Amino acid sequence: MLSLRICSRPFAISKPRKCLEQTLKLTCPRKVSQSSPRSLCFCAKPIEPNGFASASSTFENHLPHDSPLSGVEDVLMSYIFGKKRATEVAHSVWKHVVQKGDTVIDATCGNGYDTLEMLKMVADESGRGCVYAMDIQKDALVNTYSLLEQSLNPNEIELVKLLPICHSEMDKVVSENASVRLVAFNLGFLPGGDKAIITKPETTLLALEVAKKILMPGGLISLVVYVGHPGGWQEWETVQTFTSGLPVDNWVCSKFQILNRPWAPIPVFLFKR
Repeated sequence: MLSLRICSRPFAISKPRKCLEQTLKLTCPRKVSQSSPRSLCFCAKPIEPNGFASASSTFENHLPHDSPLSGVEDVLMSYIFGKKRATEVAHSVWKHVVQKGDTVIDATCGNGYDTLEMLKMVADESGRGCVYAMDIQKDALVNTYSLLEQSLNPNEIELVKLLPICHSEMDKVVSENASVRLVAFNLGFLPGGDKAIITKPETTLLALEVAKKILMPGGLISLVVYVGHPGGWQEWETVQTFTSGLPVDNWVCSKFQILNRPWAPIPVFLFKR
């Protein structure tokens, strides 16, 4: 049985054999020097009783220490095998980027769970940190405030700015001197709300362009793209086109897509160097 692991090399596949690692050198089919082979790693890992390699053994020591994804291996594996939601993957990645006192943006606050998670990451004892949370739907803002009121004290709630605007206009409300560490999107419809009201490819593209400009170096644009509703796949194609155009020298971009579950939500992470 094969188990997938993330590796700093192009591909990595685990096989249930002895615990040793062999590297197979493959020559690129294009016209390149024979002295510059590409590497394909086959790594044997212990197999658990359930037939899968454990998350810790599968990913251990195969992400660079300075990788923004270092430390989220268990959550990623749990998502792959259906034990974690896409939003939980996103939250885990945020924790490795966001710092106390940061300014962050929840571009689609929905029912407020992402907003609450962000506030826990940025709030400190001195009262620094700021979360801009926005949505075009009144129900979303009401639901978000209700969750915050139940979960936080008044001083913490003051660190959240709830805004009834489209995410494409986030640059009009964020302070010009703010260093934005995280901009997060959940693209789709409001859970429990009117499914006819959805995020649109046109405004999402505008919002991504704005986020690209206001994000500080070392920051993250995080998206969870829901594709199972009408219009969702078109929006996903817009996100892919935008992401593919980001320069490699300035951005590290990744997506986590379950290939045999085409309607599963897709977490996307855009790290700004």
